[in-house]
Amino acid sequence: MNQEKINQCLKEVKKIYEQFDASHDWQHIERVMKNAKMILAQENADAYIVELAVLLHDVSDPKYKKPDEDLEREILERLNLTDAQRQEIQEVIASVSFKGGNGKPATSIEAKIVQDADRLDAIGAIGIARAFAYGGAKGRKLYDWHEKARTEMTEQEYREAQTSSVTHFYEKLLLLKDQMTTETGKQMAEERHEFMLSFLKQLQTETDGNK
Repeated sequence: MNQEKINQCLKEVKKIYEQFDASHDWQHIERVMKNAKMILAQENADAYIVELAVLLHDVSDPKYKKPDEDLEREILERLNLTDAQRQEIQEVIASVSFKGGNGKPATSIEAKIVQDADRLDAIGAIGIARAFAYGGAKGRKLYDWHEKARTEMTEQEYREAQTSSVTHFYEKLLLLKDQMTTETGKQMAEERHEFMLSFLKQLQTETDGNK
């Protein structure tokens, strides 16, 4: 029965993610699911809750959500879950987003797994690719070495500022390694973090950063 509902959810959300830009498309969900299962193998957690939360975690992302639309709630209702399961999945999803450093802390092991799995996809080689894909979709500069990264901001300021893609590394991506909450997530983040540092150093060498 659980697998049937996961398959039902998968079919519904795939259609939604295929409409998003490459930074948050269906491939993103596939990668986060892979990360989550790798972490799950080392943790004692409810895989059913984790998998449904991964599938649903971006369907109502404020970056793509239309006014008066609540796809997350609608899909959860169609899955005919228990009230407890629905509430748990929504609590997991609520803790995934970074929100300019204003995100909700992950408290349950399921929330920690999904948060780590999603953030792992925001760093390393794939994180670099996604950052520039999203920046391109929003018409942002590749880099601006004179732009100062913000250390404190509201969620609204984080979402609305048209900073360059490279500035986003300093405002979010380079911070994620130290915010991992599972041991597996921490280990996986190390190499990805170092790759981003190497990339930024090379980018500065090739451009007017000259560092």
